[in-house]
Amino acid sequence: MKISAKAEYAVRAALELAAAAGSGAPLKAEAISRAQEIPAKFLESILLDLRRADLVRSQRGAVGGYWMAKEISEVTIADVIRAVDGPLAYVRGERPEQVEYAGAAEHLAGVWVALRASIRAVLETTTLADVLEGSLPDPVRMLVADPESWAPH
Repeated sequence: MKISAKAEYAVRAALELAAAAGSGAPLKAEAISRAQEIPAKFLESILLDLRRADLVRSQRGAVGGYWMAKEISEVTIADVIRAVDGPLAYVRGERPEQVEYAGAAEHLAGVWVALRASIRAVLETTTLADVLEGSLPDPVRMLVADPESWAPH
């Protein structure tokens, strides 16, 4: 799985907004851009996508900015990625359950479906609050603790 720059920036921007959620004050896009070193124009597009997905809300004006629209304990990393990139797993632009193969590759679609399930098991169970608090769900923490997970192969 490849994480796009847009998805990675979106998660980082959402974490900045999540970190400020308790303050009640909005964050300006410029502040998010500076804090996470996200290009301002790119961030504008990301924030628009997050707003369309009802993950953030915004207000214009001198006292305006962006806030989380939901509790940070309810927003998963998967929610943020889907808001900017769509479904988590594609095979040639199709959903894994939609591909069909013949002959020796007949059962390959099952591998792609299982891969998507694995991705979901991590991204749909990890919330913005989990990341901010450094308290990842147990199955995710176990994967992180496994030295083999860090191997670059």
